[in-house]
Amino acid sequence: MKVNKLAPEKGARASSLKWRNTKAQRCTTRVNLSELPSTPVMVKMIKVHQAAVKKKPIVKRLERKAMPLSGSKEKKHTSFESEKTYPNTNGKSEVTMNIDADDWQEWSTNGKSSLGNGEKSADGVETVSSGRLEGESFHYCAERDEDRNHAVLVMQKSQTLCFRGKCLLTCLYGRVEVMGFTIEEGQQPYPLFSPASHCPLTVTALGSTDDARDEGMEATAILRKYLTPASQERLLRRINLNSSVVLLEPMETSLTRFLCSFPDLSELFSPPVSELMSAVLDTPLNGLGMIPLVSDVEGLRMSKSYREALNTVVSACRDDGDGSVVVLVCGTKNVGKSTFIRVLLNTLLNHTTGIDYLEGDLGQTEFTPSGCLSLSTVTEPLLGPPFTHQRTPEHMIYYGQTSCDSDLDRYLESMKSLWSRRPKSRDTPVVINTMGWVKGFGFQMLVDLLRLLPVTHVVQLGHGESMHCATLTPDLLQTVQGYLTKPPAHTAMDEFTEGHSPARTYAHLAVQSAFQGVGRQGASKHQRSNELRELSLLAYLSQLQEAHQGPVRQLNCLTPYQVPHTAVAIGVTHCEVAPSHVLYAANASLVGLCCLPEKVTSRGGPVVLSHAPLCPCVGFGVLRGIDMARGLYFLLTPVDPSILRNVNCLLLGAITLPSCILTTQSGCEEEKPYVTTDYSFDLTGAGKMRVFKGIVRPGQVGK
Repeated sequence: MKVNKLAPEKGARASSLKWRNTKAQRCTTRVNLSELPSTPVMVKMIKVHQAAVKKKPIVKRLERKAMPLSGSKEKKHTSFESEKTYPNTNGKSEVTMNIDADDWQEWSTNGKSSLGNGEKSADGVETVSSGRLEGESFHYCAERDEDRNHAVLVMQKSQTLCFRGKCLLTCLYGRVEVMGFTIEEGQQPYPLFSPASHCPLTVTALGSTDDARDEGMEATAILRKYLTPASQERLLRRINLNSSVVLLEPMETSLTRFLCSFPDLSELFSPPVSELMSAVLDTPLNGLGMIPLVSDVEGLRMSKSYREALNTVVSACRDDGDGSVVVLVCGTKNVGKSTFIRVLLNTLLNHTTGIDYLEGDLGQTEFTPSGCLSLSTVTEPLLGPPFTHQRTPEHMIYYGQTSCDSDLDRYLESMKSLWSRRPKSRDTPVVINTMGWVKGFGFQMLVDLLRLLPVTHVVQLGHGESMHCATLTPDLLQTVQGYLTKPPAHTAMDEFTEGHSPARTYAHLAVQSAFQGVGRQGASKHQRSNELRELSLLAYLSQLQEAHQGPVRQLNCLTPYQVPHTAVAIGVTHCEVAPSHVLYAANASLVGLCCLPEKVTSRGGPVVLSHAPLCPCVGFGVLRGIDMARGLYFLLTPVDPSILRNVNCLLLGAITLPSCILTTQSGCEEEKPYVTTDYSFDLTGAGKMRVFKGIVRPGQVGK
């Protein structure tokens, strides 16, 4: 398969532009600190900032008087307007821009006596330097429109913006890169999520690639749409040969409103405690829900081997003509497999329209709640952690646990079943995620996957000087034992045998992760693995909220579906439960909505399965209540009713509802439903709610 980037339609212009050098001038508009979120973390940050600005500043006086701009006394006045038509990058539509010749002449004249960011003008005043945008830099290169509540940011080539928060980013001119994905002018706005649970996002300016456009007139027309005349003039003087211009807008969705409605998650999109002193306040971006960070805080760090592996896979996808490139990513826990995969998927989307993704990690899934194995087609960039892009896969199997150690056979059968559902004729690249279990049976499972699936590239991540398991080269595969598979038998006459097939081979790429804290689970709030799983499940349940900007409704306030007991079977995936206790265990629990191939038959009561079937899953629901008198299940689910008609099985797994859902039910003045202190350990499945206290195991101390 040969993968090329989609070509623009005939007549379309290139997406990156060449800009002229212009002079920078400080923006006087500052954000009001009262516009910032009033969370405890933000209040503390504001107090630190206000204490710092009370200190007497150091004033550096100019060595000589400022010199007037050359040629600014004379200006030609023309009585015509220049009208030009330019197609967007994607070739979908054309934009007609009416540009006043006087505006363009004034901009062009002033630009001749100015310098770009990072240089000194004739009067000795230093302007914004290249690299990380921080501190006073934002008052030179960013302007905010208070009425429309958005900001325009001008970045020079290789400048970066690292931030916490969330926003919508639109590239107005040039190109920027986020998590490996290139955003060009003319494209749709992209949502960026940079919560405290993951590494902060970094926006990098890539500069221009087109030298043939009339950049000054187009820049004037673009800024005119989003800023006041005074702000336009200040930013136009910041644009130079390789500038990129982005529009930043605040973003509030049903997902973010639902998550932030829980007290423990109200500061999810604020900097964690470890970054409080590195946050930059009093910038035009703060009122939009973004908190820039200084260079002390690292964004995504890529080692040399990291970049080489990305380039090798992308080159293979572009040059492949004999079939799909199948990339299996493996490595021990906390080495950045999920982040690497997101960067890889985003990078591949710069060259192709879609990538198949096979999820094999039960604990940290990318597109679904944990406990699922799935096959998805990725067509949009992933510009945030997994809980920000929950979606329904093409095919999914609910395994019901975060580890497969209790039923290895079911795990392998599920992976083979998902692979068999992928169309044989599809030639898109495939990326396979695996578990962090790489020793003992976990290593044998990796060997089985390499033998069962047509893998062409293996990316093995490690840290330090070790991969923490044997290096999975093709030679090792000829000798090592798997859980189900065995190494091929060889004889001395194999090479002379006519029917002998050569050993399978693939490219092995070793990657050494170099980010801070590699090999250790995050110690800050929202960074532990159990918290990340809860965030993904909460994000899935946020689909129950209304799309418009209305109040958040707790789950006990929503109207459930009524499902007859005789219409669906119910089963447990992870343990043995007495049939008489199954409904007690399933009440107020998360269930997978599955489709059995055979019709469910009932004798008038609930149908209980004796074992967990291997069947497709179309989504999840919360079994809010069970009415034995009327024979009804009460089910909350975001799955479309047209799909629910095919559901005939409810599977209960070990994935439990986050405790915040049960303890923050609105409208409950007395004891909350489903939560009680009056329980008996004599009843199967009874016990108190598990609370994670963050205690480190003795074996993990010092690692």
